[in-house]
Amino acid sequence: MPAVRIGTRASALALTQTGHVADDLARLGGFDVEIVHVRTEGDRLTGSLATLGGTGVFVTALRDALLEGRCDVAVHSLKDLPTAPAPGLTVAAVPLREDPSDALCARDGLTLRELPAGARVGTGSPRRAAQLLAARPDLEVVDIRGNVDTRLGRVRGSGHGPGDLDAVVLARAGLARLGRLDAVTEVLGPDVMLPAPGQGALAVEVRTADLADPASPLAAALAALDHKPTRLAVVAERALLARLEAGCAAPVGALGRIDDATVHLEAVVARTDGTRLLREGVSVGVSFGWEGDPPAPLPHPVADEQTARSAGEDLADLLLEQGAAELAPLGPGA
Repeated sequence: MPAVRIGTRASALALTQTGHVADDLARLGGFDVEIVHVRTEGDRLTGSLATLGGTGVFVTALRDALLEGRCDVAVHSLKDLPTAPAPGLTVAAVPLREDPSDALCARDGLTLRELPAGARVGTGSPRRAAQLLAARPDLEVVDIRGNVDTRLGRVRGSGHGPGDLDAVVLARAGLARLGRLDAVTEVLGPDVMLPAPGQGALAVEVRTADLADPASPLAAALAALDHKPTRLAVVAERALLARLEAGCAAPVGALGRIDDATVHLEAVVARTDGTRLLREGVSVGVSFGWEGDPPAPLPHPVADEQTARSAGEDLADLLLEQGAAELAPLGPGA
């Protein structure tokens, strides 16, 4: 059987994430796999995500590699994926999601509540910065970039030098995949910090034409890899983001979860300085159905994605009615 070529960014986190997907595809489809490194604009350039042009800077080169036939599969962090569909490409699998929470990595084992007034906390995310300042307006939030080790190395007492920060906030999922949960001093629950839409989830993208035969080995393996509850949750989150027309500079957080046959979605829109938050949630029933008798347990229910999408759009409309556009850069120019 020919090898399946899997395209990925070359960062340690991207390679780790891709390695998990490669192992799963090899197991599910019996493939030999080949990892193809693709350098993206986000890897090459420096500066904040907003000034670089948004989340798409990590995605475009991988999508080009797919469309040009240099790889057969691309693995993305789902939160990096633009909400607009890419012509000729399909997200064929969304594997089981890691915990989407944000995590505080602070000196001396401190929690968010225990950080002293004026403590310097690093993050490159306006969403994290706004929610940090809403919870602790006495903190100094410092804009940072770099890989996980670079960011952790800036924390005082981290063992990587003196450091200039008291803490950083990172995605718990990335730390878990890299085996660095030892650096976490507090997992920030959704009551304190809602994650980015899609955080903790991966998107496995392929050429749409390669899915024409659902019985093909690759299509069948991707269908088995897809985790339907995760897909429904992120569909709702991304629909909210798309309806808000929120760019990467907008402090917007969202978290969907599936409980039995219900999609629960919570979202926040904030001022960048954290002085005002809008936070709302919706719950909608989802129609689950199976061909024949339902399996027991129910690992891969077939569900109505449009219902989840509508939940996100409805919640976005509610936030807009309540003045979300006055708080954050939303709309076509965001």
